Amino acid sequence: MLIYGERHLRSVLGEYAAHYNGHRPHQSRAQRPPDHDERTVVPLEGRIERRRVLGGVINEYYRAA
Repeated sequence: MLIYGERHLRSVLGEYAAHYNGHRPHQSRAQRPPDHDERTVVPLEGRIERRRVLGGVINEYYRAA
């Protein structure tokens, strides 16, 4: 990924921070992300979908509602 300036860098860092804190599993939290609500029930059935982060550099997978 090429960074084209300070504005683009801030945008990329913001998107990565949102992924890191909101979706990426953390070993110390039993593979749950830091922003995960303990009371949220994750569906065990349904189609799995992909969301591309940072233009596809990172992929997040989730169950479709």
